[in-house]
Amino acid sequence: MSARIAPRRVSFDWSRTPLHWIPGEPTATHVINVLHLLLPAGERWFVQVFKQGLPLVEDPELLAQVKGFMGQEATHSVQHTHVLDHLGAQRLETAEFTRHVDFLFERLLGERPPLGAPIPEREWLRFRLAVVAAIEQFTAVLGDWFLAADGLDRAHADEVMLDLLRWHGAEEVEHRSVAFDMYQHCGGTGTPRYARRVAGMAVTAPVMLYLWVWGTAYLMRHDPQLTGSRLRYSYAEHNRAVHKGLLPAWR
Repeated sequence: MSARIAPRRVSFDWSRTPLHWIPGEPTATHVINVLHLLLPAGERWFVQVFKQGLPLVEDPELLAQVKGFMGQEATHSVQHTHVLDHLGAQRLETAEFTRHVDFLFERLLGERPPLGAPIPEREWLRFRLAVVAAIEQFTAVLGDWFLAADGLDRAHADEVMLDLLRWHGAEEVEHRSVAFDMYQHCGGTGTPRYARRVAGMAVTAPVMLYLWVWGTAYLMRHDPQLTGSRLRYSYAEHNRAVHKGLLPAWR
């Protein structure tokens, strides 16, 4: 029997968290801040997709895990939305970017296939479950990294932000296999199920990389504390933060 997965009640006070919450490290700060741009809409979407898949779940234990996963993801979405509000209060507006994220999840990956594509309802649901499972592969790895990222402690990163990231990271590790198990259970059998998994990852990996680079560049370009500065997001600055232990290695 797997451990019970359940959402936890959390609350964070952002009143003392600076815009550059890793002192002197705007690049590393904003690379991680992209999480706040993507997760509110993304995790709402996870919950919607899993809700549509619940009638397909015949295993009571998996059903309990999926419901716990949904509760955790809904809580994550709310807490990351509060961070967006905090960024806005510090004159870093994010709505221009998050509109594109909303369009991705609500329209392109919404309940109906985009552009009226003739994809059967069950097949479209299975594909979206595959995409959720692919994304959760990445979030589980990131969650594990945050739990062990002592470079952030050495850099005196803001304690409240670290609390948020490590709480979220711990829950990602806790439910790391649930999205995969859900897909395997609901995704049919044989070669089509495996092909859909490959397609889900083939879509997810490049889109996530693109959104992360675009999101970091957006945040740095709109950062009011960098106005007039020549500092922009770059591969070299990113790698410098990796070598300091402030970001996960590319591998």
